[in-house]
This record gives sequence, C-alpha cells and structure tokens, in this order.
Amino acid sequence: MTAATGPTAGSRLGARRRRRGVVAALTALVVVAGSYTSVMLLGPTSPAAATASTFEAPEQAAPDLTFPGYGATAVQALGYDDSLTTSGDDRARPIASISKVVSALVVLDERPLDGGDGPTITFDADDEALYDSYLAQNGKVAPMPAGLRLTERQALEVSLIESANNYADAIALWAFGSSEAFVEAADAWLDDKGLTSTTIVEPTGMSPANTSTATDLVALGRLALEDPVVAEIVRTDRAVIPGVGEIENSNELLGIDGVTGIKTGTLDEAGACLLFSADYTIGDDTVTVVGVMLGGVDHDSLDVDVTALLGSALARFQTIDLTRSGDPFARYDLPWGATSEAVTTEDASVLVWGDETIEARVTTDPIGPDAAGAEVGVVRFTVDDETVEVPLVLARDIPEPGAWWRLTHPGEIIDGLTRAS
Repeated sequence: MTAATGPTAGSRLGARRRRRGVVAALTALVVVAGSYTSVMLLGPTSPAAATASTFEAPEQAAPDLTFPGYGATAVQALGYDDSLTTSGDDRARPIASISKVVSALVVLDERPLDGGDGPTITFDADDEALYDSYLAQNGKVAPMPAGLRLTERQALEVSLIESANNYADAIALWAFGSSEAFVEAADAWLDDKGLTSTTIVEPTGMSPANTSTATDLVALGRLALEDPVVAEIVRTDRAVIPGVGEIENSNELLGIDGVTGIKTGTLDEAGACLLFSADYTIGDDTVTVVGVMLGGVDHDSLDVDVTALLGSALARFQTIDLTRSGDPFARYDLPWGATSEAVTTEDASVLVWGDETIEARVTTDPIGPDAAGAEVGVVRFTVDDETVEVPLVLARDIPEPGAWWRLTHPGEIIDGLTRAS
C-alpha cells in the first residue's frame, strides 16, 4: 500500500506568498480608492463664469425746445455736454447793455473786491457830466453828483441792476484811466476767455459796434455766474444806494419761474435782448440753464418767448432709472446644477438733458460655492461722460456639490486642484 503525501514545504511557502500578494494588492486598492474618494470629496471645484444679461436702455422722450422765429437764440444746461442748442442766425449782433456784463467782469479782473466791497470811488465833475451826456442820447442813467462816494461794489450794482450807462462808463474810467485802456483790456480779456466772436468798443452798450454771437453770450453768461460778485448782483431785484436812491432791476423776469439773471439790453439796432439764467430743483439735483435771446420786438413779447423756451428746457431734464435694487444683470450656472443671479444692491438713477445714450457694462468674477449676498461683480452705467457703478451680489446660496457628483466628475475636481495649485 502506498503512503499519502502532503504539501511540500516549498508549495506551502508559495501559497503564503500568493496570499500576501493578494492582501497587498487589496490593501493598495483600498488605499488608492480611499485617496481617490478623499480627493474627490474634499478637492475644490472649478470656478464658473457668469453669463451677463442683455441691457435695454430705458426709453426717453425729450420734447423739442421752443425757439422764437426771429433774431438769434442759444440755450445750454450747464454741466451737460452737447446741450448747447441754437436757433436763428449765427452772426455777430449788437448786444446793447449786455455789454455791461463784460465791463463788470473786466473791471473786477483789474480791481478785484478781495472778499469785501472794494475801494471807495469818489466821483468828480467829469463823472457828473456823464449823466447829461448819456441822458442826451436817451440812455438810462442814475444820479452821480460830484463828490459822491461809493464802494466799487455799490457802483457795480448801479451799473448792472439799474443798467445806468453813466456808472458803467465811470467805473471803466476809474479802473483803467481812459476809454482806450479799457477797450484794450476788454480785448485781452475776451481773447483769454475764448470769446473770439465778441467785440467791445465802449463799456455801456450804447454803441451798436458792441457785438457778439448767441453762442459767445451763453459762454459769457456762464462766466458771469462763476463770478460770485456778478452772480449775486444780477440776481438782486432792488437795492438802496446812498446818494443814488432805490434802484430796480430792469429784468422783469427776475424771480419768476426760477429766473436768476442776468442782463437786459435794448437798442434800436439790437432790438430787445436778454441774457438769462434760471435754476431748477429736480429731485436732489439743482440744475442751471443759461441762454440768450437777441432781436426781439420789445421786452414784453421777448419775455413771453424766453418763458416758453425755459419751460421747454426744463421739460428736457429727465430722471432715468438705471436699476432697482435686486435687478439681475448676470446668471451663474454651476456644473452640478446650482444656479444664482447676480443682482444689484441698490437703486441707481441719473438726471439727463434730452436724449442720451445709456450703456451698461457688467463685470463678474468666476465663483464656486458661496453664500447669498457675496459680492461678485459690478455693473457700470455710462451716460454721456458720467459713470455710475452699482455692486452685484449673489441672489441666493450656491451650495457645495453632492458626494455622488464629486465622485463621478473627477475631471472637474482635478481642474479645480490644478487651478488652486
């Protein structure tokens, strides 16, 4: 009978080695799987970019300006580019007593008040003679007895408010010493201010050779309002001047419908003229309109036309709502299905003159999971040369992706790891 034989020592050793290999392989697999799972579950996701919405500018319906059918007219809303609008001819016309605005600004340039009322002027017999001279020309005058002492500011008030020709002439002579020197200074001042279509040959406007264009006069009106002394004087309805008495502004529209100045003018060759300004409060904004109307038949009809023009100018101001808080301007769509809009954080509006092009540019950051309210970008509105910026935030939470999505989208996680490194 043959005896049974058991496994040899070598075979037992091989079996043990095979078992250890399997265990090692399984262990490695577990380690790899565990590492994969950890990486997939804990790794960052790739940031997602937003898709911007299409911006539709609000509709605007600005009315036309109401211009007269005569002479030359120009009007401008200060601070609004391209708002200068003209009607009628563009030739240089006689400007009558509007000349006194130039005279006052030229005198103040030579003899500034320096925050006070300026030096005291003592008028002499030659000055007194100006009264009779201009009265003989049917020009407007105010009392100026020899020996009268007034401050420079008071003399300017009589010139601009009462439109007294003898005062405009006397102040120019006091400041420059002669009519020729005044004219030379006026020429230099006009050239420096870019008023190249304006000619001044004497300080009062009695000469029809004092001429300007409507566009130049609007620029002159702006300069008058920028000078605090002239701006305050031309909006004064009446004043009492020692030795002269009560003076009253010749601008009958002053204080009506927002009118704040500036200067009337009347001459046979010029007709009725008015350089005017008006202030209006629209919401939280104060706006100023400057204009001029030349060549009217008389001041009564001219004032009616100026009132109509200012009414149409006011109607051209519009408050445009750019956005309301919570308006969406972009949308995030994350790969795992989460979505959120990028919305504005506040209301925004802008005051415009007439029809303006409104553009919106949206800038957003790529994002991953984040909480509602996180700032993610900005929308920039451009209106003319003004820019209004409003922040954008997430409208709702963007949650982390679930475990299954992470485990089944390794490419997204690996890309996130690559971006993070």
